[in-house]
Amino acid sequence: MTEAIGYELDGDIAILKAQNPPVNALGHAVRVGLVEGLERAERDGAKAVLIYGEGATYFAGADIREFGKPPLEPMLPGVCDRIEACPLLVVSAMHGTALGGGLEVALSTHYRIAVPATRVGLPEVLLGILPGAGGTQRLPRVAGVEAALDMITTGRHVRADEALELGILDKVEEGTPREIGLAYTRELLASGAPRRPVGEMAAPEPVDFDAVYETVLKKGRGQISPATAVRAVQAACELPFREGLARERELFMELMDTDQREGLIHAFFSERAVSKLPELKGVEPRDLNAIGVIGGGTMGAGIATAALLAGLTVTMLEMSPEAAEAAKGRISGNLQGALKRGKISAAQFETLTEQALTLATDYDALSDADLVIEAVFEEMDVKKKVFSQLDAVCKPGAVLATNTSYLDVNEIAAITSRPEDVIGLHFFSPAHVMKLLEVVVADKTAPDVVATGFALGKRLRKISVRAGVCDGFIGNRILSTYRTCADHMILDGASPYQIDKALEAFGFAMGPFAVADLAGLDIGWAVRKRKRAEGLDPRARDSSYADKLCEDGHFGQKTGKGYYDYAAGPKSRVPNPDVMPLIEAERAAQGITPRDFSDEEIVRRYMASMVNEAAKVVGEGIARRPLDVDMTLLFGYGFPRYRGGPLKWADLEGLPGLLADIRSWAEEDAYFWEPAPLLEKLVAEDRNFDDLNKEAAS
Repeated sequence: MTEAIGYELDGDIAILKAQNPPVNALGHAVRVGLVEGLERAERDGAKAVLIYGEGATYFAGADIREFGKPPLEPMLPGVCDRIEACPLLVVSAMHGTALGGGLEVALSTHYRIAVPATRVGLPEVLLGILPGAGGTQRLPRVAGVEAALDMITTGRHVRADEALELGILDKVEEGTPREIGLAYTRELLASGAPRRPVGEMAAPEPVDFDAVYETVLKKGRGQISPATAVRAVQAACELPFREGLARERELFMELMDTDQREGLIHAFFSERAVSKLPELKGVEPRDLNAIGVIGGGTMGAGIATAALLAGLTVTMLEMSPEAAEAAKGRISGNLQGALKRGKISAAQFETLTEQALTLATDYDALSDADLVIEAVFEEMDVKKKVFSQLDAVCKPGAVLATNTSYLDVNEIAAITSRPEDVIGLHFFSPAHVMKLLEVVVADKTAPDVVATGFALGKRLRKISVRAGVCDGFIGNRILSTYRTCADHMILDGASPYQIDKALEAFGFAMGPFAVADLAGLDIGWAVRKRKRAEGLDPRARDSSYADKLCEDGHFGQKTGKGYYDYAAGPKSRVPNPDVMPLIEAERAAQGITPRDFSDEEIVRRYMASMVNEAAKVVGEGIARRPLDVDMTLLFGYGFPRYRGGPLKWADLEGLPGLLADIRSWAEEDAYFWEPAPLLEKLVAEDRNFDDLNKEAAS
């Protein structure tokens, strides 16, 4: 027996206890221990076997330390088959989470009991694969096809009460897993309950699998693992059990060889690595209990909502009592949404809105705040005025944060007498929903202030990314470039609608012009006016057709018209007939003869511009690692997760080919398509962006 699985004989019940902290992952030692434990139980003359987990959980899933390494026998499918074939009665007593391989182990036992807080699920599609140890064959037999398809294609977690209703669990009971497991096993033996291998149950009734496949494929916006899992469940209905297992394994191995699996695995690990910064090792964050928010518009109200839901007290500062009450209304509306979704109770809603939230119109109300974040108008003079007042009233050691999207945080910090306390915290709207937080570190920001920014992000359950100071930081700087690339293609002959269609087919939730309509065309208009006022490089191409839309009062969804017409509602996206004449007039004014673009060329140029600018961002140290860029684009800009992020996509696509394309396009526009020095260096050294991630982790 391995130490990962403990063995004990209690009368005629053999007890196999998982003891592989922290989550009893199904690593090699655990798999060996399970098989050896069954063999020993059979030798000892036991009548039943109880399997449960010590500590926080039952088997929570695969051991991520084994990802990317050669598999070692016994592999999980064989372990599950061995459990199911055991001549003794085998019972699982579950608590915590039984996810992926953990649920597959449970389904291979003959009976299953759990404590009420248990959650189960098969989330493999989120890693670009499908359940590969019998999950697609056993779950439909106990829960039915429709429930199995829902769980497997979404990867959602199911609570114990629902799992009981579906037939995944046989019993739910309060107590420790050992106590309830032993009592249930004794009850089964006393009643003469037979072995009940799921693999021997009748095949479930089929559904219209072709229709389900098409629906799931469309919903996945190009991600193939959920749709492939549909075909594995189909095998459970149409093939004998053993052949179904073989089909599941075949489909599993097909997905293992895909770029999508590699992209999703990269996203999985990067999400966990992105906030682990060597510079913060041993640095304690400052106290964080009470925060102030200046500005109660959509962004400020969202930040306040997120803070309240995280257990912080919030002082909302507005210019007038009326504006403060309007801000409270927005916050209450956000919290009503949390109440409807069951995230908070009615009593908690009352506490958050009437006790944890304070309204104010005087800066003195912020004197005791541990951190203050402004979410006022995006104009440098306005920001400086706010920070001058914060410098005067905030207590020593208070963190002063700006939510600016583009502006120079160093310049904002310089207006104060304590630039070491100033940091950028760039939230994304709606701030209580969007996961990304850019933590913008200025030249004089103190290390413990950076640590406090990341501590706040963790408390708010954000994906926090460290960014340096430049126009737009990581995300908006790269956005500005690939959006400019789209504008160039418009001038040269593509339409906004073809570009949106091509990029949505690539996997983006929305194309850039639909996104602009959603965000508000006035935002981009303000940025363009600011940059023109600062002076454009004479080599830069420019256009004014989008400005004319704004001049006519068309700002996108909020005004009913932008690139699209929303007369029938925000979800009814019809091309605005006024747009193409404006574009055609612009082409004529610039003497451009339009040409055709294929969807493939649109995607290639758009992605190449994104990668090239991202390589500049990494090369300049604005992002410390390529994975920082990938997480920023995944969580803030709708980049398809299954592609891993733009720099992971570039690695998979091949850097030499991308650089060759960039150089060829530079012949027509040397300014825009200037190759990133880091990209040229990596190609010259036959390396890629992932090599830089590995170096940063070592």
